Amino acid sequence: MSQDKIDILQRALAREKAARKAAESILEQKAAELYETNQKLEKSYAELENLLTKKDSQLQGVFENIVDAYLIMDLSGNILKMNNAAIDLLGFENEKVDFNLMNMVSPQDFERVSQSFQNLLKLGTLTDFEINITTFLKEVKLVHVNASIIYHAGKPFAAQGIIRDITKDREAEDKLIESENRLATLIINLDSGVVLEDENRKIVLTNKKFTELFNIEAEPTDLIGLDCLEASKTNSLLFKNPEYFLDRMKAIDLKKEAVLGEELEMVDGKILERNYVPIILDDTSKGYLWTFKDVTLNRIYEKSLEAEKQKYYNIISNMNLGLVELDLNDKILMVNQCFIDMTGYTEEELIGIKGKDVFPVLEDKPIIDSQIKGRKKGKTNSYELRIRNKEGELRHWLISGAPNYNLDGEIIGSIGLNFDITDIKNLEIQKENLVKELEKSNNELQEYAHIVSHDLKSPLRSINALISWIKEDNANVLDETSLQNFDLIEVTLEKMEQLITDILDYSSIGADNEDKIEVNLDTVVKELVDILYIPEHIKVRITTNLPMVLGHKTKLQQVFQNLISNAVKFIDKPEGVITISCIELNDCYQFSIQDNGMGIDEKFHDKIFKVFHALKKSKDSSGIGLSIVQKIVFLHGGKIWLESKIKEGTTFFFTISK
Repeated sequence: MSQDKIDILQRALAREKAARKAAESILEQKAAELYETNQKLEKSYAELENLLTKKDSQLQGVFENIVDAYLIMDLSGNILKMNNAAIDLLGFENEKVDFNLMNMVSPQDFERVSQSFQNLLKLGTLTDFEINITTFLKEVKLVHVNASIIYHAGKPFAAQGIIRDITKDREAEDKLIESENRLATLIINLDSGVVLEDENRKIVLTNKKFTELFNIEAEPTDLIGLDCLEASKTNSLLFKNPEYFLDRMKAIDLKKEAVLGEELEMVDGKILERNYVPIILDDTSKGYLWTFKDVTLNRIYEKSLEAEKQKYYNIISNMNLGLVELDLNDKILMVNQCFIDMTGYTEEELIGIKGKDVFPVLEDKPIIDSQIKGRKKGKTNSYELRIRNKEGELRHWLISGAPNYNLDGEIIGSIGLNFDITDIKNLEIQKENLVKELEKSNNELQEYAHIVSHDLKSPLRSINALISWIKEDNANVLDETSLQNFDLIEVTLEKMEQLITDILDYSSIGADNEDKIEVNLDTVVKELVDILYIPEHIKVRITTNLPMVLGHKTKLQQVFQNLISNAVKFIDKPEGVITISCIELNDCYQFSIQDNGMGIDEKFHDKIFKVFHALKKSKDSSGIGLSIVQKIVFLHGGKIWLESKIKEGTTFFFTISK
């Protein structure tokens, strides 16, 4: 223990002792005052029986005889009478008040006060009742109450009580208790055995560490009051040189000088560090403080501390990894619990075996043999190894190995940190298989889409040609109804062909390996507006400069074309407006295409992006347009959504990553 710490402890002990004496004095004074008050209260009981029948001057005489705060209240808590001390304590200006004492009680204490009043009515008296009140001047005080019931004709009709302000007394008690607890906690938790003696060499305080160091089978509190010199004679037998222990203790005590860092060797081989500090107050000896600390390990392992620190650094840093220590012959010397769990073997089964002969899969043994050779040369690296645990399960480990050195810098073995990556490996394998299957499926789907497109379009075109020939050859024969039916067939054929084209486009998105290029969307959209059919009553406004993005030009053009065409299709106002704008975000650009059309019901907001779902059936709508748009947006790392109000219009939002 350093001199600074000893000085601090010495000053703390002095302050605590002074505080204890002050508190004891306060408590003695408080007890005397309480006794005197109770005597006065008992004396006043008889006088108060006639209070209500005597004149006010006679009552005032009784009040003047009570020094403490005294008051009378009715059974509802309303103040009937009080003396000057009560007026001052409760914060009133005079005794003429119309006030209920329950108003001074906090809501959380109502139940406790009510219960205490019931006890007062039942027993006739209430003693030593403490409660926090808020005075008329809004001051919070802790008061002590002794009260009794006033009876008339054998029936209770009022209550009287003496009230004392114990706020400061309680604060003093709390500070004393806090100080004592602080000191006790300090002593108990010291890593040294502590003995505090008074000026007569009687033990005042000790701790558990002291009893442990000296093998004393007793609680520290049992030693209080014992003669320290007699106890030292018994304890001296624990040291290799008992006579020196006693002679040295007497010599130290005689000089009354502080002694720090003195070492003593015990019979059992332990080494204790002893410190001695005399306690002097006002040039008078008030006691002695002895401390004893076990420094055996510090002395024995002082030279090897740095090597051990380096050796076990990985244990502290990687407690969730399997740790194993091996000698030069690959025999296991030490394992942690994580390694035991990873292998399924017990610690007894692992210690002493050669790990390379037990764990690795046969095909991977050359890997571990190579690593062992490198470790003996001082090499450190990481590698993957397949092993089988005790249950025969195949596991994948990531192993980080390092050579282990002794104090002389010689390699004496190795240390391995093992991490089970089986789940990761399985996921990688599954991922590879899924990628292959997905690639195969996409290729088959693409091929199938082209075949279907070709095979379906050919007969459609043939049917369309046959219809045209029939109409031409029978122009004078077919009636109006037949011609209308043939027209319907041609419209249906056109719609089917458009549907096949859209399906092919949808399935082709993302299938090609075309590189992304810088696309000027401002130019793309303006050119698109010029070539699209937009009725004269609809105006298209581009309110911001559209940015350059990295993407597929044709596909991005297709996005704007579909969304603008949709807006045109659903505008039902005499004057239509389509507004195109863009804002730049941290990692993307956000575009919006707004119209003042008929709007889309919220229940369809998710459905419209699904294939074959069209809100407005027409010959040129296949129900795939918005699905294609969504797929292109996803291809460019973005997302698409909409906001809409019926009869007011719709706004489509989508993002393109930077």
